[in-house]
Amino acid sequence: MKIVIAGAGDMGTHLSKMLSGNGHDLTVVDVDPKALVEVGNLVDVVTVEGDTTQFSVLRRAGVRKCDLFIAVRSVENDNILSAVMAKQLGAKKAIARVDSNEYLEPNSKEVFIDMGIDYLFYPEQIAAHEVINLLGHTSSTEYVDFAGGKLSMVAFRLELTSPLLGRTVIDADNEDEDLEYRVVAIVRGAKTIIPTAEDRFEEDDMVYAISRHNATHKVVELSGRREVEIRNMMILGGSRIGVRIANELQNDVNIKLVDYDADKAFRLAERLDKTLIINEDGRDTEAMMEEDIAGMDAFVAVTGRSETNILAAMLAKRMGVKKVIAEVENINYISLAESIGVDTIINKKLVTASNIFRFTMTTDVQAIKCLTGSQAEVMEFIVKPNSPATKDKIRDLGLPEDAIIGGVVRGDRVFIAVDDTQINAYDRVVVFAMPDSVMRVAEFFN
Repeated sequence: MKIVIAGAGDMGTHLSKMLSGNGHDLTVVDVDPKALVEVGNLVDVVTVEGDTTQFSVLRRAGVRKCDLFIAVRSVENDNILSAVMAKQLGAKKAIARVDSNEYLEPNSKEVFIDMGIDYLFYPEQIAAHEVINLLGHTSSTEYVDFAGGKLSMVAFRLELTSPLLGRTVIDADNEDEDLEYRVVAIVRGAKTIIPTAEDRFEEDDMVYAISRHNATHKVVELSGRREVEIRNMMILGGSRIGVRIANELQNDVNIKLVDYDADKAFRLAERLDKTLIINEDGRDTEAMMEEDIAGMDAFVAVTGRSETNILAAMLAKRMGVKKVIAEVENINYISLAESIGVDTIINKKLVTASNIFRFTMTTDVQAIKCLTGSQAEVMEFIVKPNSPATKDKIRDLGLPEDAIIGGVVRGDRVFIAVDDTQINAYDRVVVFAMPDSVMRVAEFFN
């Protein structure tokens, strides 16, 4: 697939790195020559210097023949204009990053569709929804629903109290006669393991499981932690993510939102009438203790600065906060944040990539989740008639070794996948796979 990316900033660079490993023909366009050199040193891409709101630049980038145009510049109006122009010049699909929820309202979306833009995405909104979802599943480090909520992917870290410690994967699965879940991956250190039946669980393993939706509570109990009801929460950072979280939860949760900028704090106090706005520096230990950080059920750090968020999350964990979530935009810091005990890491690049990646697939992909704690992806496919996946039982399909089918939904019936499961046309299938195998896996369902 020929893909043109408008913008060589953090988002554009991350998308380039992610997509380059899947055999795509990539072109990156930016007005900043230094940014182009940096992305060119990291990834095998063609770079074009120029402004993507100019037809001449878009023509030089080859949008006439591109399959997908992705606009991720820092200014949303530039993204919208670039996407419209690219579509008019011949791009098959055009998607654009926006920074306003207004554009995502149904009536507004229809206008943009009429203009030729196939999809709009708002990274901050996506990240906020992910945080809100995780606050409802406090024992999980990552959580996502598939197949209309019939299947769920749950990730959790094994504590000393976990009943799984020392046991094999087959032991854990066999205990459940109705097979309500399947362990699809174990992350140990920096290594992602697609488990065999004889692999044993160890303390501090990150376990990924595909579960029937009504059994997720049973699965998370395996972590050794208990679910926590969120009644009192502190949000550090009056960012767009923080404001959206507060706005959606303030009717149900007692929220304190902390921001060091006095002017911003004043504006937020007028906007969020049921949220207590506090003008303080979240890095100030004494100030945070005075604001009763120790009395919080949850702490969410979304200042936009990875270092500040990590330091504040460390303090929250030390004070005994049961659920700690930190936005870490510097991907190099993610492993550091996990090593110091931060429960959940949010990264806008990764959550956005999940929404974009499905546009690069030729198979009918309903959803993709790019994982934070692992390099892997979890995907939901709709199986096409006569596709290779329907020709044999799972054990005999010849799937890549670093891919595993977790569950199958057939109408109202839900199956946790086993080796002798037979996949039928139009089934919804949830698959866990490492990046190098994603495209090969997709071919099985096409």
